[in-house]
Amino acid sequence: MASVAMQSDETLIPSREEIIARARAMIPQLADRAERQGEHRRILPETMAELINAGLFRVLQPKRWGGYEMDPGTFAEVQFALSEGDASVGWVYGVVGVHSWHLALFDDRAAQDVWGQDSSVLIGSPYAPGKATPVDGGFLFSGRWKFSSGSEYCDWTFLGGIVNPEESAGKPFLEADYRTFLLPRKDYEIVDTWHVNGLKGTGSQDLIVKDMFVPEYRTLDFRQVWRNETAGQAINTAPLFKMPFVQVFHRAVSNASIGALQGLLNAFLEYGAKRVGAMGLATVDDPDALLGAAAAAAGIDEMKLVMHRNFDLIAERIEKGEGLTQAEALQFRYQCSSVPDRCLDLARPLFKASGSGGVYTDRSIGRFYNDMMVAAQHGSNNGAGYGRVWGKKLLGQDVVDAGI
Repeated sequence: MASVAMQSDETLIPSREEIIARARAMIPQLADRAERQGEHRRILPETMAELINAGLFRVLQPKRWGGYEMDPGTFAEVQFALSEGDASVGWVYGVVGVHSWHLALFDDRAAQDVWGQDSSVLIGSPYAPGKATPVDGGFLFSGRWKFSSGSEYCDWTFLGGIVNPEESAGKPFLEADYRTFLLPRKDYEIVDTWHVNGLKGTGSQDLIVKDMFVPEYRTLDFRQVWRNETAGQAINTAPLFKMPFVQVFHRAVSNASIGALQGLLNAFLEYGAKRVGAMGLATVDDPDALLGAAAAAAGIDEMKLVMHRNFDLIAERIEKGEGLTQAEALQFRYQCSSVPDRCLDLARPLFKASGSGGVYTDRSIGRFYNDMMVAAQHGSNNGAGYGRVWGKKLLGQDVVDAGI
């Protein structure tokens, strides 16, 4: 017998303010655990239990599967808060939490496989393409993927794959048969490779798949995603699930940097308020430190405002049955993907102004800085590349672009 969806009780769904408050209440504890979590090289079990028990992973999950079906702006505010305590926790929350939204785009049989017995089950990923060969009823799938954040706590994973990659070679991305493949934990191997300079606590291990069968319904063709014509959208009809994939997903891997910058600024202000440098100059009298603090605070405010403005406009267009123009989509994607580099630019003067004392682990300034450096390396955070495409559009040139 097929499993059935477990509809949320509307009276038990927290308000936006409550779910954000739950995340913010965790900040002191996350900050206290951050060094130990980095040494552990993955999220500590007690941290993950707290995130699950607070319902944070349900923010973007469909109500029919026990979720809260909130908006991406609320999801972002939760991620900001967690990252302010520990960027590794905010990072894992972003990339794992957004998968509840992604699964809603699949054939509903896939959601039943994952959540039919337990709606709290989590899904990991990476999306770099493996190789898929069509067989009767589905695909044989193989590959090795890096950067599967939070993988030890996930019973399923999303993996990117190209069907018959030899046939797709040289084709525009929109014409390639690129899919997300959904596999259970028994079908892939986790390889412990996460020895890194930042985001140490994310446990972003390698995954290996060797010729595993994946049924057709547990794959999602991105040509359908770009057109907003997926099987899951016929069942999960809320406006949330009509949001452009790239606009939602890319924010989940860039917003941790905003929270990390806030965490670094907090640590700098606490330290700098009492610091006197080796040459007798107090940080409160250092003009570079003062300007750096003001620029970081203003930058955080601006980046958050832009993100909320962009999501509000997308929601307004969906309500009207309209989409973004190509120029708007390119602009929004650039504004999203450039966040980590901008956060690094704003963090650098603060790190410098903290002097040699800022490198000690008990002040967390260096930890946040390293976390932001690693976050900026993610392929989706390619602000320069996406900026060039938008710049070409601004100059009146034709742009052929996918996933905007």
